[in-house]
Amino acid sequence: MSTNKKEMKLGAFFMIPGHHVAAWRHPEAETHNILNFDFLKRLAQTAERGKFDMLFVADINAFQHNGSKNVQRSGIYFEPFTLLSALSAVTEKIGLVGTVSTTYNEPYHVARKFASLDHLSNGRAGWNVVTSNTDAEAKNFNSDQHLLHERRYERAGEFVDVVQKLWDSWEDEALVMDKESAQFADGSKIHSINYKGEWFSVDGPLNISRPVQGHPVVVQAGSSEAGKELAARTAEVIFTAWQTIEEAQAFYADVKGRMAKYGRSPDELKIMPGVFPIIGATEEEAEEKKQLFEELIPEEAGVALLSAMISVDLSRYPVDGPLPDLPELEQINGGKSRFTLLKDLAERENLTIRQLYQKTAGARGHREIKGTPEQIADQLQEWFENGAADGFNIMPPYLPGGLEDFVDQVIPELQKRGLFRTEYTEDTLRGNLGLNRPANTLVNTIKETV
Repeated sequence: MSTNKKEMKLGAFFMIPGHHVAAWRHPEAETHNILNFDFLKRLAQTAERGKFDMLFVADINAFQHNGSKNVQRSGIYFEPFTLLSALSAVTEKIGLVGTVSTTYNEPYHVARKFASLDHLSNGRAGWNVVTSNTDAEAKNFNSDQHLLHERRYERAGEFVDVVQKLWDSWEDEALVMDKESAQFADGSKIHSINYKGEWFSVDGPLNISRPVQGHPVVVQAGSSEAGKELAARTAEVIFTAWQTIEEAQAFYADVKGRMAKYGRSPDELKIMPGVFPIIGATEEEAEEKKQLFEELIPEEAGVALLSAMISVDLSRYPVDGPLPDLPELEQINGGKSRFTLLKDLAERENLTIRQLYQKTAGARGHREIKGTPEQIADQLQEWFENGAADGFNIMPPYLPGGLEDFVDQVIPELQKRGLFRTEYTEDTLRGNLGLNRPANTLVNTIKETV
């Protein structure tokens, strides 16, 4: 396992056909290919060519639509297990991370599916643990309103615990497959988990053996107080959003500082802020690319995106005026950390609604970096070497060009500086991230009680 602490970790965030809200309108975006597997295969293989640690697929369990005939932004999401299973067959080394909500799923389903993906990919699966936070999703699952923020995280914490117990319900040596003795598996090494909690009652065991990685890598994206606490206890990677190095450093120290009370070392968690890169051969070219994206944003789509991100309907306010008086944080039942980040950004830079949605239409609250490949590398290096990040989740503005530019122009610069690998050193996602394979805690608990 590589222990080179100078190597940053990189994820390729696949939002099809790009991360910018107007990506589908970009003249070079392959919008016509968004449902074409050959296109998705090409993206995955491009990321693998760049030696990315992982590709990351977001998800939401709803199509958010206001009823208008003119739908102005892309809202198509592949079901993550279907897509990642297909991509596992056309890649060899890159990790495959899928977003799966703890709010509208059951632990047994999720444990089984990720164990299956981990076996099919030879140990490259990762689970991005999220709590659904929109009423649109609730209405697709027998409810009119989603759970309160605190309750969502209580459910999520118990959900992760049950999933990990299910992954451990088979010991590593349980699958025998001895033809001579007619023993397929050793039943003494397959265990019911007999879990009964506030949210879930699950007997187990799984009907598939322990994953190749022991546990697929657990990723988390929340940055609220509840999110940070859950991450400190359970996460191995955090995707987070910060605008300044000071904010990122404070978050980095905060979350890693919480881990000791859970018996964890700071090295067991990789913090990877999202980054939206606009790359040009010159500063002027990068600025021209940025201006083009801003011109492509339909006003209605920009306002709708910003409204969804802060959980406040802005459609009735002047777009060239300031944000209205916003609710207190305690009144927000959507994404609390993103609400705070965007509210602070608007106040700090005295932004109008239009200026704020222009700033967030690409990075969506994450950090936008712009410039030549060398300048992009400088900005990544500054955060990486100054306690703000262990790596980054790269959010290409449009596809495939935004990803290809990063792979062909920025990654060679990072490699030249000794900041990023030139070849994969391990076969599993866990290995390439420098994370240890977890011990089977369920078996240890059983032995202690015998």
